[in-house]
Amino acid sequence: MSATADHADGKGGVPNMASRLGLEPGWVVQEIGYDDDCDDEFRDAIREITGEAFVDEDTDEVVDVVLLWFREDDGDLVDAFFDILTDLKAGGVVWLLTPKVGRDGYVETSDITEAAPVAGLATTSTLSVTDDWSATKLVVPKSGRRG
Repeated sequence: MSATADHADGKGGVPNMASRLGLEPGWVVQEIGYDDDCDDEFRDAIREITGEAFVDEDTDEVVDVVLLWFREDDGDLVDAFFDILTDLKAGGVVWLLTPKVGRDGYVETSDITEAAPVAGLATTSTLSVTDDWSATKLVVPKSGRRG
């Protein structure tokens, strides 16, 4: 489906964009970095797909997905990646949500592509998920998984 079709779905685009994250009902989603600038409609659409409330960084659960809202001034991206890996199950996915170009807190793509391998992650794709936010999918490569 093209980006044009995504926006022509009659749902305002956001619920459909959440569905493109590949989430499944029952999945545990850890949300980190939430603030007033985050897109609540997008968050609601994710919770509707999984049927679960988000867990935060203090969870004792192993999570299927981490949603990491990250802005330029939020600190060191490598440290943030290392912090989230402790709760992520083998085969889990990280969706790094960053402000788009020209928005407050924009994170350079080069910062993401440089930080990811240092933390043992690989970037696989990037989506425009809302008017203000992009989502970059990161995974632990099969060769980099710890047993």
